Amino acid sequence: MSDAPPSSLDWKISSASGGTNCVEVAFSAGTVWVRDSKNRGGGMLQFPSTFWRDFVAAVNQRPGC
Repeated sequence: MSDAPPSSLDWKISSASGGTNCVEVAFSAGTVWVRDSKNRGGGMLQFPSTFWRDFVAAVNQRPGC
């Protein structure tokens, strides 16, 4: 994985968040980038797309989701 995100990421935020208090995600070439919606200029996390897919699947299997 690269150390710096591409400059033209298309960030997505959950419509359930109301635009605040949430994380945003962006996808690029096998990498998922994650940042805090209230601190967009702060640090970002990056995960391989396969890890992110497994994480989302696990969350969706939890009761109440």
